[in-house]
Amino acid sequence: MHQYKGKLIIHTGSMFSGKTSSLEKDVKRFKIAGYTTLAFKPVLDTRNNTSEIITHDKTSLEATLIKDIGEIIKLCNENNPDVVAIDEVQFLDGGIENIVSGIRALLEKEITIVLAGLDIDFSGQPFEVVKELMPLADYLTKHHAVCVKCGTDAWVSHRKTKDRERVVIGASKEYEPLCRKCFLEEKRIEEAIVNKNQVSFEDLKK
Repeated sequence: MHQYKGKLIIHTGSMFSGKTSSLEKDVKRFKIAGYTTLAFKPVLDTRNNTSEIITHDKTSLEATLIKDIGEIIKLCNENNPDVVAIDEVQFLDGGIENIVSGIRALLEKEITIVLAGLDIDFSGQPFEVVKELMPLADYLTKHHAVCVKCGTDAWVSHRKTKDRERVVIGASKEYEPLCRKCFLEEKRIEEAIVNKNQVSFEDLKK
């Protein structure tokens, strides 16, 4: 697998699409091939209350909890790995410019980097750090879950709760994969409900 030396491998797509499973498989293959590996998971990902990277299929990968790109670079300098894996990269702290420059620096040291992360948020807007990293990738895979409404390839992770914050950690109770058509239809329904429930100041005076 020497052809992957110093390469950037990105797995992206919606939730439930197999991004983390693909990252896990890549790392395990590198381990079998004799490469030293380090796996990282942002502390913001609190879904499983563990430092392990756990897929929706319940397979796992030992990892280190980190806050920002600086911690990753420090640990790489101390351990000199051949391969670095970062799950849920959209939750990585440290600023987009620092993250991108940090990834570039590791690649220049001929460290192979495997990333998994959401490309867009619940509202259909790109996660900036993933958007900036995608053009740098040597290998880029867009994964697709199955739309729960119509069964076609999903495009976005639709949030089923009323939380409006950009980052709300959750899984199937909070999110569902939808294709673009079903997502837009769901948005129209939600907006119609909001508009119906709105009461104007003039109405209150009557």
